[in-house]
Amino acid sequence: MVFVSVAIWAAVAFRMGHVEFNLGPVELLCAVFTIFASALIFLRLGLYRAVIRFMGQQAIWAVITAVSYSTLVLGAAVFFTRAEVPRSMPFIYWCLALLMIGGSRLSVRAYYQAKLRSLSKNVIIYGAGESGRQLLTALHHGDQYRVVAFVDDSHHMQHAVINGLQVARAEDLPQLIAEHNITQVLLAIPSASPERRREIIDSLVGLPVHVRTVPRINELVAGRASVNQIQDVDLDDLLGREPVPPHPELIDRCITDKVVMVTGAGGSIGSELCRQILMSNPRELLLLDNSEYALYQIERELNEMMRERNVQVEMVVLLGSVQDQRRLETIYRTFDVNTVYHAAAYKHVPMVEYNVAEGVANNVFGTWYAAEAARKAGVETFVLVSTDKAVRPTNIMGASKRFAELILQGLSQRHTGTRFCMVRFGNVLGSSGSVVPLFREQIEAGGPVTVTHPEVSRYFMSIPEAAQLVLQAGAMGTGGDVFVLDMGEPVRIVDLARRMIRLSGYEMQHDSQHVGHIDIEFIGLRPGEKLREELLLGSNVSGTGHPMIMRAEEECLSYAQMHRYLTDLMHYCDAMDCGGITTVLNAAVSGFGGHEVRYDHLWRKQGKVGRRATRVLAKPAASSTTSNVQELFPEKSS
Repeated sequence: MVFVSVAIWAAVAFRMGHVEFNLGPVELLCAVFTIFASALIFLRLGLYRAVIRFMGQQAIWAVITAVSYSTLVLGAAVFFTRAEVPRSMPFIYWCLALLMIGGSRLSVRAYYQAKLRSLSKNVIIYGAGESGRQLLTALHHGDQYRVVAFVDDSHHMQHAVINGLQVARAEDLPQLIAEHNITQVLLAIPSASPERRREIIDSLVGLPVHVRTVPRINELVAGRASVNQIQDVDLDDLLGREPVPPHPELIDRCITDKVVMVTGAGGSIGSELCRQILMSNPRELLLLDNSEYALYQIERELNEMMRERNVQVEMVVLLGSVQDQRRLETIYRTFDVNTVYHAAAYKHVPMVEYNVAEGVANNVFGTWYAAEAARKAGVETFVLVSTDKAVRPTNIMGASKRFAELILQGLSQRHTGTRFCMVRFGNVLGSSGSVVPLFREQIEAGGPVTVTHPEVSRYFMSIPEAAQLVLQAGAMGTGGDVFVLDMGEPVRIVDLARRMIRLSGYEMQHDSQHVGHIDIEFIGLRPGEKLREELLLGSNVSGTGHPMIMRAEEECLSYAQMHRYLTDLMHYCDAMDCGGITTVLNAAVSGFGGHEVRYDHLWRKQGKVGRRATRVLAKPAASSTTSNVQELFPEKSS
């Protein structure tokens, strides 16, 4: 109201050319009436409810509308009272009132935003399309980022100005980073193809900026994410190759309108299997895990997923161990299970080296019990999730997984209605215990990033890609099949570490031009690790219904041989005889030779490290062993 009063007085003064003039009672009445009427107008149009620091286009139009109504009131009052003021005075009043009322608000907003910019990080948005403009609007209302420019590959967009920011070429990025002290580049290219995304990310790897991105277009369209949800570069973009596209008809074949069970459903691969199975409309989905918390988490997530996507699938969560054959067989028969995906296993190489007997019991006998129960219950398809570490293994974990494969190959030699097959793939990006989450934690903590060896390399794939491979293999298996994915070339772990460090905006050595640096520290190979992994035991492979999935033709044990080794392995696991366990695995698993138990905690504490294994059991364990073997092979107990 002070601004309205000043604007009325100034409008008369400007028109008359001097500040000394007298207003009569009629003129004062017009002024007072205008002030009170303006107060009501401003209240009605919400000028006092608008938060000035967030004032946008709508609030500015409200100010213009309110001042215009105030001017109409003043003009009407002057006209009807025949006040002796210049006739142009209302027009001058409109300009002055708009300048004072609107300008003061814009000035406060500008001050607030300038204060925020002084505390925020300078960033560049890569992509001047719709997503980039939405991201700019979202960032304007925050205090974390100050956008200084757009970058775009389109020649039509370059040199244009969007919301006061110039659109630069990608070639100008190094210069912009140096001039404006840029700390982050935000990728707003959700609709770009995977190839183009990787090209852009590769071009940014050498720049001293943290590269982050907005969600992909399918997530935006599905409503699972919004454009202002800035996140680190997707794991798929770290893969260094094209993800293998799935064949939906293969995925649906063993799932749609069937009862499907996933063991180890709370783990990284198991939980992703459940997510994708849910989208193929099974009649019923059974989740088995021995971790109560993991089951609770995945059940909550899947229920939320069904609500969001309006999917109705009957879901059953079951606590239990894969080493309990009676419970497994009861579950299979009770729910009339059609398809089993066996993802329950211990997979951390050093951890199994520290706990040999338990690791072998879970990976080998867990597979045996689950598969044998499936055979007895008449399950149609049984798919084992295996690993590239099973090929010429140098550790107990890999040997146990290869023995699990031998079990299914042996069972497939019998006349049974169950199709047994296995899927072998490399390291999974982002899974529990993988290097990518570890590297991110180390980078966030300021380093160093620990790599076991400069030459160590691994095959990598994404979690969704691994799950899709497992689901498709079940449809292509005929019995005893080993499926592997054409994963391209292996990735050196040190190269992956360098890529992640640079995309996080750090250098790997001290550099005067850059404040932050993170070193890579080589700590040596861990127990049981080897430099390079393989996917095949030999070179004999054949094609399948999917161009990127191969069927490996590999040697295997006969059912009788597998039985004999399994019996011996049960004896040694019961006796906690790590040396005997290693002896059996050395004999049964091709390429696993000369391994000695060095790290098992019990074996070390008992002072048995380095002791040669004997094939004679201690007598106290005999009764327990006999009962276990009878349970394992009931048909031979007589």
